[in-house]
Amino acid sequence: MSSSSHGDKEVLPRRTQRLHLANIQMGPRHPQGRTAKLMVLVGLSWSLFQLWMASPLSEMFDILALNQARTRSLHLAFAVLLAFLAFPATRWSAVDRVPKGDVLLAGLAAVSAGYLWLFYASLSSHAGNPNGFEIGAAVVGVTLLLEATRRVLGLPMVVLALALLGYILFGEYMPEMIAHKSASVGKTMNHLWLTTEGVFGVALGVSAGLIFLFVLFGALLETAGAGSYFIRSAVALLGHMRGGPAKAAVVASAATGMISGSSITNVVTTGPLTIPLIKRVGYPAEKAAAIEVAASVNGQVMPPVMGAAAFLMVEYVGVAYIDVLKHALISAMVSYLGLLYIVHLEAVKGDLRGLPKRPSPGWQRSLGNFSVGFLGVALVLAVVSFVGALVHALLPEVSFLVMAVVLLLAYVLLLRISAPHVTAINAADVPITQLPEVGPTLRSGMHYLLPVGALVWNLVVEQMQPTRAAFWATVFLAFIVLTQRPLLALYRGEGFKSEAAWRGVQDLLEGLATGARNMVTVAIATATAGILVGTLTLTGIGLAMTDLVTALSGGNIFLMLGLVAMICLVLGTGLPTTASYIVVSTLMAPVIVSIGAQNGLLVPLIAAHLFVFYFGLMADITPPVGLASYAAASIAVADPIRTGVVAFRYSMRMALLPFMFVLNPQLLLIGVHGVAHTLLTVASAALAGFTFISVNQAWLLVRSTTSERLVMLVAVFMLFNPGMFMDPLLDPYQKLQGAAAEKALVDAPKDAQMRVFFSGVTLEGDEVERGVLLPLGAKTSSAELRLLHSGIHAELSDAGYLVNGVTFGAHASKVGIEQGFRIDAVEVPSDRLPKEWMFLPALSLIGWVVRRQLRRKQAAAEIDTASMPS
Repeated sequence: MSSSSHGDKEVLPRRTQRLHLANIQMGPRHPQGRTAKLMVLVGLSWSLFQLWMASPLSEMFDILALNQARTRSLHLAFAVLLAFLAFPATRWSAVDRVPKGDVLLAGLAAVSAGYLWLFYASLSSHAGNPNGFEIGAAVVGVTLLLEATRRVLGLPMVVLALALLGYILFGEYMPEMIAHKSASVGKTMNHLWLTTEGVFGVALGVSAGLIFLFVLFGALLETAGAGSYFIRSAVALLGHMRGGPAKAAVVASAATGMISGSSITNVVTTGPLTIPLIKRVGYPAEKAAAIEVAASVNGQVMPPVMGAAAFLMVEYVGVAYIDVLKHALISAMVSYLGLLYIVHLEAVKGDLRGLPKRPSPGWQRSLGNFSVGFLGVALVLAVVSFVGALVHALLPEVSFLVMAVVLLLAYVLLLRISAPHVTAINAADVPITQLPEVGPTLRSGMHYLLPVGALVWNLVVEQMQPTRAAFWATVFLAFIVLTQRPLLALYRGEGFKSEAAWRGVQDLLEGLATGARNMVTVAIATATAGILVGTLTLTGIGLAMTDLVTALSGGNIFLMLGLVAMICLVLGTGLPTTASYIVVSTLMAPVIVSIGAQNGLLVPLIAAHLFVFYFGLMADITPPVGLASYAAASIAVADPIRTGVVAFRYSMRMALLPFMFVLNPQLLLIGVHGVAHTLLTVASAALAGFTFISVNQAWLLVRSTTSERLVMLVAVFMLFNPGMFMDPLLDPYQKLQGAAAEKALVDAPKDAQMRVFFSGVTLEGDEVERGVLLPLGAKTSSAELRLLHSGIHAELSDAGYLVNGVTFGAHASKVGIEQGFRIDAVEVPSDRLPKEWMFLPALSLIGWVVRRQLRRKQAAAEIDTASMPS
C-alpha cells in the first residue's frame, strides 16, 4: 500500500469503517470468510507474540517470559501452522479453500513444533533419555517440517535435509573419507528435535529473536508507503542521467534490499516498477532484468541488515554487531558503487539517455524545489543527528527518552511538510512515465526516514541489543502507520476523520500480518537448516569436509578457495539468504580457516564467513538455477538463462572481492588504524573495484584493447592486495618467542588482531600446529589478560604459555584452540616499507591506459568533426 493512497482514497463510505481481515493475503492460498480471517489472526498473533517477547514488558510483568528454547518452539509452531494453511500441497491444488487434511496437518505440525514448549519441564528432567512417545513426536515433527519446507521453499532444501538424515543414520556405509559411526533413529530424533542442538538451535533462535523484528520492520515500511517513496525519490534524483532509471533501480534496491531479507523477494517487490522503467530508456530486456537481479543481490550484503545474516554472524563469529557492520562496509560499498558504474558504462556504450525532464517554469523555481527537497532531507537528518549526539553527550542517562520526544516532534513537523505533496506520488504499481519533480517527491515522505534513523541510532549510539533496538524502531514505525492518515487529514484542514483513523488501523493490521507472512519462509528455512547444524555436531562432518577439500586442493590456497566457492554455489542453490548463509557457514567457513592455517594463511573468522556468504548469495544469480534471475526474467519477458549469464557478469566483482578480503583482511578494516589509513584503504578499494569493472566491460573512456585490459587487471590486484607483490620481496612478519612474544602481546594496540601460533594434541588425538588471528581487546598489564579477551585461559610455565581452558563460545573455541595447547610464537609486522607504496605503480598503470584512450577518443572526435558537412 503506497503513500499515494493517502490522497486519493481518503474519503471512504461510512460502511467501510470496520476492519477487513479477510482481504489480507497470507500466502498463495486466498480463501474467503472465516478461514481467511483465521489465517490473518494467526499471523497477527505471531507478530504480537514476537513484539511482546522483544519488549521489556515481558520481563517487567513476568508474563510469557519464556526461555530461549520455549520461545523458539512457539516461533516454529506459528510458522508451520501458517505454512500448511497458506501454502497448497501442489501447484494444482485449489487456492480458494483450505482442505480439511491440511487443517489437520497444520494442527499436528503446530503441536509437534510446540512440544518443547508444552513439555519443557518433563524433557529437562530426563534430558538425553527420551521415551518412545517423545521419539514418535520428534519423528512426526521432523517429517512435517520437511513437508512444510517443500511447500514453502521447494525441493532443494528438502533433498539436502534428507541427504543429511541419511548420512546420520547410515554413516558407517559411507566412503571412508566421510564415514562415521551411524546413529540410531532415537538418538537422531532426540538430537535434532528434543534439544537445542538441531532444529531449535542458534539459527532458529536468531530467527525468533532478531530476524522477525527486522522483517516486520520492513513490512511496516512497505505498508506505510516507504517502498514507493524510495523508488520514486531515486528516479527523481537520478532518472534524467544516462541510464538514469537503471541507476535509480540500484539505489532503490539498496534502500529496500537491505531490509527485505531475500534477493528474490526484493526482485519481485521492486522489479515490476523498475524493470519496465529500465527497458523504456533503451536497455535490452536481459540487461534490464540482470540489473535488477544484481541490485537485489547486492542488497543482501548491505549493512545494517545484510539479509539477516548480520545477526547470525554475531552468534557464529562471536563479535559485536557493530563490528560485523564495520567489516562488511567496504565490500558492500564497492559492490554498490561498482554496479552504478556498470550501469553507466552500459548506457555510454549504447548511447542511452534518461527520462525526459518535465517542462520547467524557470531555473529559479527548479533550484528552489531541489533545495527544499534534497537539501531539506539532508538538513533534517543533520539536525536530528546533531541534536542526538548532543543529547547523548549531555544527558546519557535519559538520552533515549529525550530522543524519543525529539523524533515524535520531528515526525509531526515532517508530516506537516509532506501533506501538500503526498498526492503527487503515484501508487507503487503505477508505471513512471516521466521524471518526477525532485522537490515535491522528496518532501512527500521525509518522515519515513525517521524510523530507519531511530534504528541506526539505537544500534550505533545507544548501543542497545539489536533485539531491543529493532523493537523500539518497530513501535515507532507502527505509530507512524497508525497516525499518518488522520494527521494528514488534519493538516489538509479536513478535521479529524474517523474514516482515516480506521484506514490507519487497517494499515497497521496489514503490516503486522504481512510481516508474519514474510517470516514463514525465513522461519521454515532456519529450522530446516538446523538439521545441518545438528548433523555437524552429531557426526563431525565438518572435519570430513576439511579433509576432502584438503585432498582435492593439495594444500594450494587459491585452489582451496576456488573449491569452497564452487561448493557454496551448489549448497546455496534454491535457498533463501538466511538459510544459505547457515548452510555454507556451518560446512565451509571452518574449512577456510583450518586449511589456511595449515598453509601459512591466517584467515580472520569473519573473513571466512563473509567469503562463504557472498558465494552462497551468488547461487541466486548463476544459471541454470538462479531463482532471482528467473524471477526478474519473468517480469522483463526475457530468457532466464541469458539473464543469469548477464547478471553473473554484472556481479563478477562480488566473486572477486571475497578472494581479495581473505588474502588482504584490511579490506574488512582489520588491522587498519587511524583516519588516514582508513580513507586510503577505502579509496584504493573503490578504485580497484572501478578498474576491475572497466576490465570486465572492456571500456574505460573508449573500448579497451586486450593489452590495456591486462595492464588494468594487474593494477586491480595491486590495489586490492598490494602484499601480493611486496611480500615475496620483503617478509611482512617477524616471529617472536619467549619474553619477546609476551611483550608483543602486552604492547599490541587496542583491539589488535595478533598472529599467534599454537601446538598440541586435539581431543581426537591428533598432533597439530595451528596459527590463528586472536583479537586482543583493550590494552592491559599482562599477556594473560589480553589472551582472556579471546577466551583463552593461559598460564606461564617453563615451556611457555599453556592453555588451561577455553571459554565456550569464545573466539578461541571457534577457531579450534583446545585445552592443553602451547603458545609457540607470535608474529608482528616487520620493519619494512608499508605495502601501500604499491599503489603508486598501480596508479601509473591506470594513468598509462587513460592517456592512450584519451588520445584515441580525441582522434575519433577530430575525425567526426572533419566528416561533418560545412
